[in-house]
Amino acid sequence: MSVAYSHAGPWTLDAVLALPEDTTQRVELVGGQLMMSPAPGLPHQRASHRLHVLLEQAAEAADADVEVFEGINVIVPDGLLIPDLAVIDAAAAEESPVAVPAHDVLAVVEIASPSTRVTDRKLKPALYAAAGIEHYWRIELEPAPRLLVGRLQNGSYADLPPFLAGAVARVDEPFPVAFDPASLSRR
Repeated sequence: MSVAYSHAGPWTLDAVLALPEDTTQRVELVGGQLMMSPAPGLPHQRASHRLHVLLEQAAEAADADVEVFEGINVIVPDGLLIPDLAVIDAAAAEESPVAVPAHDVLAVVEIASPSTRVTDRKLKPALYAAAGIEHYWRIELEPAPRLLVGRLQNGSYADLPPFLAGAVARVDEPFPVAFDPASLSRR
């Protein structure tokens, strides 16, 4: 069941973090306004889970001092965002039980869903870049899986050519990882 939130005036970070957990939707904060999206569908969750496992294995193989999380609160200058996946400095993950400051986030991944495509392509990359998060990845599942990788340069993300289904995507930062984007959606 979804809950309607009654609130006077702009929302604050503290007010949003004080909301009860709601597994049916994600509640993010941008410019004092709530931004809500429904819980992700099964193809999205399948891709998120598989990429989470791949990233954890790659981080371990690289002996990277990081943790990979799904759906965590990331504090950005304009509010609070919840990326589908985030690679976090391991020490910071120990210190932050509810929300992680953007400066402790090495990479974020968004998986574009029909309800979040515009947000994932336009709004969130700009907010993550303004927060100084070095790496932004976006997974597009339709019409065929592909990975888009952005690296922060001069305040915005410079995108590499897309990695398409059927070929191995090799990314070296924040640690080496290689996978076929099609593997994220195959049953």
